[in-house]
Amino acid sequence: MTATEPVGTAPAAESAIAADAPQPAPGATPPRTPLIARAAAELVGTAALVAIVVGSGIQATDLTDDVALQLLANSTATVFGLGILIALLGPVSGAHFNPAVTLAEWWTARRGGAGVNARELAVYVPSQIVGAVLGAILADAMFGEPLVKWSTHDRSAGNLLLGEVVATAGLILLIFGLARTDRLRFAPVAVASYIGAAYWFTSSTSFANPAVTIGRAFTDTFAGIAPASVPGFIAMQLVGTVVGLALVAVIFMRGRTDSGTPAA
Repeated sequence: MTATEPVGTAPAAESAIAADAPQPAPGATPPRTPLIARAAAELVGTAALVAIVVGSGIQATDLTDDVALQLLANSTATVFGLGILIALLGPVSGAHFNPAVTLAEWWTARRGGAGVNARELAVYVPSQIVGAVLGAILADAMFGEPLVKWSTHDRSAGNLLLGEVVATAGLILLIFGLARTDRLRFAPVAVASYIGAAYWFTSSTSFANPAVTIGRAFTDTFAGIAPASVPGFIAMQLVGTVVGLALVAVIFMRGRTDSGTPAA
């Protein structure tokens, strides 16, 4: 209802038509949103996320030498920032900010579920990567760091790679589990809370995002990752995506009716 529409004058027929209109499936990209707007939302959202991660890491190391406090500050800022970004931009693009999530959505769409198509995939992923790089550069600029300085923070150990599989699989299980159970309205809190927890319970501090991993290679600060470690992290994130989708398929398996057709 618009501000100028008289209260109580909407015809009953209009309400009936609205009720009968097709509704987007859980997890689907909002209808009638121009692709350029969705790409902009993914670019800006991913840039803001990386700026939060890198900027809070720089701020933490400037304020204390205690590594535990540094990680606490970094994870807390990420939880609040990510939750806000999902709430703000979710209605526009779905708030993926993560090629692993976009790839998983594309795969489920290919198999008859809701999600992005190949054209949208080809737009979302570059937007996320460009946004991540810009976010790292922005954070460095705000704190007077070199705008681009390759990280020297080696993260190639096998236990860290295992941590990325676990972190990414859990993230995919959470997001697509919420979609399967029609609870995506809880995504801002649930996803942010999971990432905050995964900072602490995974050995890798839960990058769980190929675009963010690439962006963090551009900054030689607390949140950085050495370029040589990036391919391994991304490979394990893709493995985690497959594992997460497999878990979703098993845990949230759709039942069948007596006629053998999938239940609604």
